[in-house]
Amino acid sequence: MKYGLIAALLLVSLSGQAKTADKPSYPIGNVPFTSVKVTPDSFWGQRIRQSREVTIPLAFSKCEETNRYRNFENAAAKMAETARGDNSSNYRPTQFPFDDTDVYKTIEGASYLLQTYPDKKLEAYIDSVLDIVAAAQEPDGYLYTARTMNPEHPHDWSGATRWAGEETGSHELYNLGHMVEGAIAHYQATGSRKFLDIAIRYADCVCREIGYGPGQKIVVPGHQIAEMALCKLYLVTGEKKYLDEAKLFLDNKGKTARKDKYDQSYKPVIEQDEAVGHSVRAGYMYSGMADVAAFTGDESYITAIDRIWDNMVGKKMYLTGGIGSTGGSEGFTENYDLPNMNGYCETCAAIANVYTNYRLFLLHGDAKYMDVLERALYNGVISGVSLDGGGFFYPNPLESHGQHQRQAWFGCACCPSNICRFIPSVPGYVYAVKDDKVFVNLFMSNTLNTKVQKKALQLTQTTSYPWNGDIEMTVDKTPGKFSLNIRIPGWVRGEVVPTDLYSYADGKSLGYTVKVNGEVVNSPVENGYFCINRKWSKGDRITVHFDMEPRIVTANPNVAEDRGKVAVECGPLVYCAEWADNDFNILSTSLPAGARFSTVPTSLTVEGRDYEMNALETTALDNYTGNIANARQVKLRLIPYYAWAHRGNGNMEVWITSPAANRTPRRR
Repeated sequence: MKYGLIAALLLVSLSGQAKTADKPSYPIGNVPFTSVKVTPDSFWGQRIRQSREVTIPLAFSKCEETNRYRNFENAAAKMAETARGDNSSNYRPTQFPFDDTDVYKTIEGASYLLQTYPDKKLEAYIDSVLDIVAAAQEPDGYLYTARTMNPEHPHDWSGATRWAGEETGSHELYNLGHMVEGAIAHYQATGSRKFLDIAIRYADCVCREIGYGPGQKIVVPGHQIAEMALCKLYLVTGEKKYLDEAKLFLDNKGKTARKDKYDQSYKPVIEQDEAVGHSVRAGYMYSGMADVAAFTGDESYITAIDRIWDNMVGKKMYLTGGIGSTGGSEGFTENYDLPNMNGYCETCAAIANVYTNYRLFLLHGDAKYMDVLERALYNGVISGVSLDGGGFFYPNPLESHGQHQRQAWFGCACCPSNICRFIPSVPGYVYAVKDDKVFVNLFMSNTLNTKVQKKALQLTQTTSYPWNGDIEMTVDKTPGKFSLNIRIPGWVRGEVVPTDLYSYADGKSLGYTVKVNGEVVNSPVENGYFCINRKWSKGDRITVHFDMEPRIVTANPNVAEDRGKVAVECGPLVYCAEWADNDFNILSTSLPAGARFSTVPTSLTVEGRDYEMNALETTALDNYTGNIANARQVKLRLIPYYAWAHRGNGNMEVWITSPAANRTPRRR
């Protein structure tokens, strides 16, 4: 079945997922990434190109070099040997029982690219990998190579029998989740059911063996993501059993033998009120809760996730949108415990933060969720991959003494493969539609083709964002009358985040203007959106200007690590000081109160290619110990946080000592 026919049968909801037209969904509908063509040489166009040219080819090569494919081959070989009565082979799995997911995630990202950049060679390569995957599937649909290749001696985390180790480390359901996500992306990109049928057989196996019925057992995912994936599979297939299974997993969290904050099982999900435990698991679970809430109408899920979000964004999120402050559990700790140098901020967790906030926007229609998403996207996520697409961070700290450098791969490679699947899907977060309302959520040069109340809309957006706040949109094809809802970012409206965790400390007040065909338009801002409701004509031009200036930020004084310090940001970007730009010890530098900044266009050269960006410069005090007489004035240069660690080892910091940081601690 070709993609054109699929498109006629399916509506697309959430980034890269499809739903049948008669199924319940979110109050606001996503405009899929396939409807948004990002301009090639733009800020995000460069990142998608690097994903296509470097990141995904690298990930496929690493899957081969590190025996990810061999896991599937060994599982298939073992089944064939057992069938002929030969049990002599003693295959051993690779380091982690979730290594199979690196294959699934890379296929997912490559599939997203196929819809934007058709590539017969890539499609054929994926097809050959799927032959290897299919051969490893057991007759009843179970597909978990860490057990199948050696049932008598599976991976140490796997447990003696199926699902026995799921809640402690087997990752059988985690593998299912990423398999389903990758299979749906591949199905949408190619029209082939090859991967989708593999995933459906495994999902059916899970539904048969895990449930409330006779002969079934109740098990919940130790590492969440199956909940999100099964909701997608429900939308694609129309089979309600997948939605029911996702809800079963969530309903029973905190009710099985394991009760632990690490995997959010310490109490039922609808009773939880704070972000706890492993931050990636948490973010995936919150996303799954939002999916189930939207598709079942269960208000208790929405109430719970709203409480958790308030805690996470109000007390446990870094300025970069990173979450998870400790490497010990790769997760959350106590309220306001946000260390900088030892802050974990796993790349996967920032991606999970995007997933959660996007779903909450689709539920509630409030721009505050897109504000948090944008912060994570431009800082915590893309810091995790080098400018050339070939190096990765697992943690993304806000201070370094030179001990942090990106690597080409990791033994636990979840972050590189997650970047593979995420970056090509970014265009799917730009727009959304509800009835006659078109939401412009993110600002990047692109062309949109979608439908508003069954009529075609084509919109071209041109901008140099995030380097300035000027955006131009042209209506190339119009459905007639509709409401264009343009997000006014929190950083324009004077909110660092939609809580009191961070605040601007420079007294500035930024403004904005919106014009249609050169005429200023006035409109109330509703839930963070500037709404223009009119009958549009072909050629209408909307110009938006956001004042964009460097801003000084302070943290809530309950964040002990940041007392007496400030950070600097401009637009959606957090900035940092790095050793390569400053010939003094930046860790003993102070920003004076009232510091003024100049914007300096610059570039970083990585692997022979220049990457343009804006640096910031200001006068600072070197060797500042509290006595200005002992300090010397120096020129301090700051670069976007996402761009650090491209020029060797050395100091970096986001939070800089300053007398401007004078907020008074509050009671907790």
